[in-house]
Amino acid sequence: MYIETVRNRNSPPCILLRESYREHGKVKKRTIANLTHWSKSKLEGLKLLLKGGTVSDGTFQESFEVSQSLSYGHVHAVLRIIEKLEIPDLLTEEPDRDRSLLVAMIASRILFPCSKLATARGLHPETSHCALGLELELDGVSENELYQALRKLLQRQPAIEEALAKRHLSEASLVLYDLSSTYYEGNHCPIAKFGYNRDRKRGKKQINFGVLTNDQGVPIACEVFEGNTSDQATLENQIKKITTRFKLKKVTLVGDRGMLTQARIDEEIRPLEQMSWISALTSDGVRTLVESGTIQPELFDKHQLAEVQSPDFPEERLVVCYNPFLAEERRTRRQELLECTQKALDKIRVSVERTRNPYRGKAKIGRRVQREAGHLKMLKHFELEIQEDKMSFKLKKENVESEARMDGLYVIRAGRISSEEMDANQVVGTYKSLSKVEQTFRTLKLSRLKVRPIFHRLEETVRAHIFLCVLAYYVELEMRRLLAPMLFAEEDAEQAEAQRANPVEPAQPSPVTKEKAITKKDRKGRPIYGFTDLMARLGSITKNLIQPKSKQVAAFFKITKPAPDQKRAFKLLGIGAPG
Repeated sequence: MYIETVRNRNSPPCILLRESYREHGKVKKRTIANLTHWSKSKLEGLKLLLKGGTVSDGTFQESFEVSQSLSYGHVHAVLRIIEKLEIPDLLTEEPDRDRSLLVAMIASRILFPCSKLATARGLHPETSHCALGLELELDGVSENELYQALRKLLQRQPAIEEALAKRHLSEASLVLYDLSSTYYEGNHCPIAKFGYNRDRKRGKKQINFGVLTNDQGVPIACEVFEGNTSDQATLENQIKKITTRFKLKKVTLVGDRGMLTQARIDEEIRPLEQMSWISALTSDGVRTLVESGTIQPELFDKHQLAEVQSPDFPEERLVVCYNPFLAEERRTRRQELLECTQKALDKIRVSVERTRNPYRGKAKIGRRVQREAGHLKMLKHFELEIQEDKMSFKLKKENVESEARMDGLYVIRAGRISSEEMDANQVVGTYKSLSKVEQTFRTLKLSRLKVRPIFHRLEETVRAHIFLCVLAYYVELEMRRLLAPMLFAEEDAEQAEAQRANPVEPAQPSPVTKEKAITKKDRKGRPIYGFTDLMARLGSITKNLIQPKSKQVAAFFKITKPAPDQKRAFKLLGIGAPG
């Protein structure tokens, strides 16, 4: 017997219980009962009975249980992008469990960054909160397994970096390099040292790490250094990496003024004929050009940049930039700081000169001056006279006027780059592309990837942890690029930069990006997300384990049907929607 639905042209369909039989070698059927007026639950129950199953006394909904529900959509998106970028083949030579563990750790940095212990719990079937472990077929993971996989990743780092360099760098490429730091919790790691703390965490040791990227900010390589290593001391390793390991015959290295100092250029870059450089002059170098008359106000009557030559910088092009908005900001800020410094010094002078309980002692007064006014960084503009029972100060107007002449000025230096290769505007724009490396650090430290703080005790696990976070950023950067139409981001950053008329002025968002920020929708009225919010939105697609109460029916997985905006996200990523 079976249930058949008979369509009627102008009436609701007729649902009949029928039976098939054979008569004189022909298959015939006869109607046993009309079930049109039965409820849906009764019909489903009868269908199950006819297939050999059993039906409980409850409703149809009570015949099934959702025994497990795991976030799945964002896991599906991240894993498919990792596959598209061919990351698994870079991690290990052959498919094995370590490859799956490393893929899981890279994905988890994007989805739910946490400690390795918490990551192991998130991948275990009994304590998982998303389908990552299920998708990678990791039937239980221990913390020690993750650390062992990290050690293998560190061994593979040179090969992975060389593969990325081959993929994203070519001859005459631009290579951007910068250094940052992350603070360290604990006292056991030998490379954690006290140094210049960019995180402003007083009393915390830190670890420095540098990142090499291409001109689009795509990370190629990273290296970890002791926390007290200066910026310029890390440059030699990067130059060897570019010229020896990556074997680039022609390359332009871009670094900031603290990285590409005059000494480093003369000692490490000039001897290499295949390497050119773009950097900026320090304030002392700019002051030298101003005082020598090389930079004059007339240069900026019509344009905000001008190219000059100086015997102090032979074989280099110097592009002088003047930003009036920056000049006004610095002038206003300096005036405010000078007034605050003068008030602090006046307060100290009054306490020294008062008749009742005066403040006494030359060393004691000097320490108070540094304590209450030194942090403003304006004492260089005051002439101080401190004695045991007397204190006086006077503003050095010549110093202030000399510094004011440099307000809004900065100088970009380019070595071994002809005007045919880059005009002055392109030189300035190339130097400003260092902001893409700074964006890498911001994402690693302040956003989802959470490279800091570091708790690992061993040097090798610290190095592997940072490299793992850089690989996760490599994946996230590609996802942000593909999902740009749905994000509060420039949909075509290169075009927006090309349409920028003046490279000296601060970059402005395009009209489309401004409109998205105001309306929170695109021009078709569809919602716009932040990257974190969009990942959470995709994560609302769940993978549900359905357990029928009937013993004759096996459990099965059912995936939430994607909504239109979720389908659009998967389409932008170039992957199929789950389900």
